[in-house]
Amino acid sequence: MQTALYIHFPFCVRKCLYCDFNSRAGSEIPQAAYTDALIREMELRRDTLPDGASASTLYLGGGTPSLLEPALVERIINAASRLFSLEPAAEITIEANPGTVNREKLADYRSAGVNRLSLGIQSFSEEMLARLGRLHTVHEGLSSFAAARTAGFANIGIDLIHSLPGQTLEMWRAELDRAVALRPEHISAYGLTIEAGTPFHDMERSGELVLPEEETAAEMFENTSDLLIEAGFEHYEISNFSLPGFRSRHNQVYWQRGDYLGFGAGAHSFLSFPRFGSRWKNPDTPESYMQSITHGVAPLEEFSILTEHEAMSETLFLGLRMMEGVDGNGFRLEFGRLLEEAYPDELRTLLKEGLLAWQKGHLRLTCRGLILANQVVIRFV
Repeated sequence: MQTALYIHFPFCVRKCLYCDFNSRAGSEIPQAAYTDALIREMELRRDTLPDGASASTLYLGGGTPSLLEPALVERIINAASRLFSLEPAAEITIEANPGTVNREKLADYRSAGVNRLSLGIQSFSEEMLARLGRLHTVHEGLSSFAAARTAGFANIGIDLIHSLPGQTLEMWRAELDRAVALRPEHISAYGLTIEAGTPFHDMERSGELVLPEEETAAEMFENTSDLLIEAGFEHYEISNFSLPGFRSRHNQVYWQRGDYLGFGAGAHSFLSFPRFGSRWKNPDTPESYMQSITHGVAPLEEFSILTEHEAMSETLFLGLRMMEGVDGNGFRLEFGRLLEEAYPDELRTLLKEGLLAWQKGHLRLTCRGLILANQVVIRFV
């Protein structure tokens, strides 16, 4: 059994205006105590897995995991190696926000075993950063990237967001030009989505937040793909681009319904057994999470064993995010039926509308389907 490992660090300096992730500003919980709980949970989970389980990726996300001291990150990596036979060539990623790292800290992360950095730049515009509620400046973003190179990181991804309030197509193209000039190995370029419960949601409802028109947002998406492909990046997932050989190995596990274990407050897990898989999550609050660990109990909420229909739906919902799409033969081998038999009406309609297409035995989104991806995949839910 091979699995991916995810560590959730839910603490931030300040929560951004658009963020609906499980995170909170500040913490009264010491980093060392939270790390102890993470490692204890890893021990508890390991006891439930079959012998021979190993991990090929480790991802520290948040929140702002770059607030963690490097020595604690090293403890987590060592625990993963000890308990899950973390492979020697494993991809080990930490998310970092500019302004929370410097060359020395990044070098210490590198020495601890981190070999991939995901840098939350989000924008190269001071105006856009302020509107998002980000704490860092453009200079800090660029300095953090340069510091990571100096510290020895040869695999750096940056995050960018388009379709922001007041952003024009020309402004977004300028953002992409600056990103390409940095030459990161990976670029995640997401369209802004307004999530319930966020300040942006309230601002949009009150009319305070004016977003670009849908046509403009679609053009931004198309420009992203065109410009980055021209610059040598591979468009391998709806919002993700990489230089050859630098896809996010960890995230591909999610999209391909591979096994992964999540540790920490609010973390999610998926195992491909019993028959069609099982899912669960941890308590969202660090206090509830740590209370379970203190009592020697692996935290568990919303546990479910998937039905065949749910597993097929997830295969389509997640697999269509990848540019290769869903392997028709793989679907038949797993579920004992053809895609056309499982979803006859949906496929007939979406193929006719030009949103899906068959290519070399794979069902994939067309160019138009990529723009309307959410409307396509919801047909399979």
